[in-house]
Amino acid sequence: MSAPTSTAPAPARTGVRLPFVPQAVAIVIAVALWWLVTTVLVAPDSLVRDFAPQYVFPAIVDLFARGVLLPDTLASLWRLLVGLLIAATLGIPLGLLIGLNPLVERATMPVMQFLRMISPLSWAPIAVALFGIGHQPVFFLIAAAAIWPIVINTAAGVHGIDQGYLMVARSFGATRLEILTTVVLPAIRAQVQTGLRVGLGIAWVVLVPAEMLGVRSGLGYQILNARDQLSYDQVMAVIVVIGFLGFWLDWAARHLLRERRKAVSVEEADRPLGP
Repeated sequence: MSAPTSTAPAPARTGVRLPFVPQAVAIVIAVALWWLVTTVLVAPDSLVRDFAPQYVFPAIVDLFARGVLLPDTLASLWRLLVGLLIAATLGIPLGLLIGLNPLVERATMPVMQFLRMISPLSWAPIAVALFGIGHQPVFFLIAAAAIWPIVINTAAGVHGIDQGYLMVARSFGATRLEILTTVVLPAIRAQVQTGLRVGLGIAWVVLVPAEMLGVRSGLGYQILNARDQLSYDQVMAVIVVIGFLGFWLDWAARHLLRERRKAVSVEEADRPLGP
């Protein structure tokens, strides 16, 4: 009879994790393809060469050094914030009203579906006619673009609430305001945050063409200004900055909402069940 052999567990692999390597490789490949299309595959006298990365990145540095890029970026972010606040101020109550009242939902559904299918930029002539030249038309177009994701997600969150929670609240004699503040609003927080994030992305896309309506600042205005000067490297530079800022705005919104959800989950877990 042979002696039993002990099988020791194999040592765990302690490989170094490099989570950012795939993203870095993808960025390098994208820039290489950009360089290939704008430098190698075009004629030597083509205007497309002005959009090449070897000209665009120095143009970004030049715009920043001349004190152009930072003020225009801040102006665009300010308009984005104001327009998004207007959309949230109007959209969340409207979504609550639609979600809580079936009669209001049936009455407003045709009009809401009609309006949300209209491109926000289609309202540009009306916005200029109503508000004139300046910040107000841009605020209007951003709000018109961002409001519908907020309304739809808020109403969907209300529809997804377990009716048992509402019945329990009513059985304890809770008023409508108490049901709204203690049951409905906490239950729809995740959906409202999703609507705000989607609205932010749509608003950022609409912001740039909206800033081409006669304003004298902003990233959209800077694209027109560079185009009029035939500075196509600066046009592409501003486009790159817009994409960079949009990426970080979405990243910040995603991570802020994720941390907020974690904090809310911990708070609710620590809350005592009894009175």
